[in-house]
Amino acid sequence: MNRHTHTDPNTLSTECCLVSWIGLTDHQCAEEDGVELGPVASAIGAAERFDRILLLTNYPFDRSRAYCEWLERKTGCVEPQLHEVELASPINYAEIYEKVSFELRQARLPRNGVELTFHLSPGTPAMAAIWIMLAKTRFPAHLIQTSRQRGLEVVDFSFDLASDFLPEYLQRSDARIERLADARVPVPGFEKIIHADRGIATQIERARRIAAFDVPVLILGSTGTGKELFAEAIHASSRRAAKPFLAVNCGAISRELANSELFGHRKGAFTGAMVDRPGHFREADGGTLFLDEIGDLPLDAQVRLLRALQEKEITPLGESRPVKVNVRIIAATHRDLQADVAAGRFREDLFHRLAVGVLSLPSLRDRGGDLGLLIDHFLSTINADGGLSPEALHKDIAPQARDVFLTHSWPGNVRELYHTLVRAAIWSQDRVITADDARAALLIAGKRDEPVMGRALGGGFDLQGVLDEVTRHYLASALAASGQRKKRAAELLGFANYQTFAYWLRKHGIESEALEADEEQKNLSKIKNSL
Repeated sequence: MNRHTHTDPNTLSTECCLVSWIGLTDHQCAEEDGVELGPVASAIGAAERFDRILLLTNYPFDRSRAYCEWLERKTGCVEPQLHEVELASPINYAEIYEKVSFELRQARLPRNGVELTFHLSPGTPAMAAIWIMLAKTRFPAHLIQTSRQRGLEVVDFSFDLASDFLPEYLQRSDARIERLADARVPVPGFEKIIHADRGIATQIERARRIAAFDVPVLILGSTGTGKELFAEAIHASSRRAAKPFLAVNCGAISRELANSELFGHRKGAFTGAMVDRPGHFREADGGTLFLDEIGDLPLDAQVRLLRALQEKEITPLGESRPVKVNVRIIAATHRDLQADVAAGRFREDLFHRLAVGVLSLPSLRDRGGDLGLLIDHFLSTINADGGLSPEALHKDIAPQARDVFLTHSWPGNVRELYHTLVRAAIWSQDRVITADDARAALLIAGKRDEPVMGRALGGGFDLQGVLDEVTRHYLASALAASGQRKKRAAELLGFANYQTFAYWLRKHGIESEALEADEEQKNLSKIKNSL
């Protein structure tokens, strides 16, 4: 490896810069301080001196800072520049690509006079893959790897990765990605997601960005949180928008017919196969296939799905030759897929193949002031749907009825809220939905929570725990009903002042969200007053 700064006065000076993740092995070697150096130190020791070392870490910053101090002492290298990178998952390709690109741009790279080298060995395979993609496209760089057996090696390719192997999503313009990520720009589909909560706003922003990347998406969330709505919005915002969007509930397909439903079959392939069937993959060709409740898919169908994702081809039952398909997969589940992987119910390789763009949708009870917004939106929709029916009255909601809805826990989330409002509107005989109408609708919505006053004593009964549970419930309900405004929440709970309410929030560990919301409200007021 020739890594040095040119000193010939007739040539421009070139700065040699090493960029690498700090991996677990690197940390362990530094903490043991033995003979083993680890990948980063081995590379620095085997190459001629680097003028600049830029290290990325998704480990605790103090641990990696101690590593950098050890590295400097051990190798005599220049002081490394340490950048902390927060990753939701170290195997999320889209997120790693985005974060690493940002860090390189922040370091004003690439630029003339700087020769980049990316180290492939530290970190996950996904991190190494992103280095290769960046080196062959936006950030031209040398690639190196280290191993105990072969030491330092230069990694090179005799082909043009950018044109031959780079996924389509990395060839798209930055301008389009930024446009989709900008919440101020209307994007088809996303305007349907009614929200004000910052948690759901974060997921929408991520979904906008994912829409520009033609990669698989995994949407996690409880039943009724809007996973299909997000999938539709991603499809509508992608370049596949003009092609089919097909939603399939994997939990509703019998185990015996799962392969036939998804991948198709030839007439006579099995008993009852009276005609050829194309299957959902070919029906959605060119577009998006939304696989809801992916965790319910049988293991043999999981194997076929993995091949379809990897090879972009399927083999219908009864056929011997595979068929090429061009389908984007968006999968969703309310299950803990990682627990299913550990239990052997879901293939680990399929999980990692799906979990490229990952969204995690919060439950309705965790969405702050969104409940009031959704009540108003759904009631407006219900009124509009019944506008042409002579027997349908325009419905308003009484404040007492609104309070009933605002204090309900909504285990069925947004879907339960909508259907409860429909029932309340139908059963209300007058123009105003009353508290009695609201309670009657909730009774049919499903099983109510276990009554606090009727719990059996003994068997681990904890009075203080029950009291704390009740307190947290009403504190959270008051915050939701008040739109996270402490003064109004204190009034709803009968506190003499909001300072007392703030004390109860701190005592039960739910202070920060309310304080942040208050601070945001103050900032908005300042902006309005300055206009």
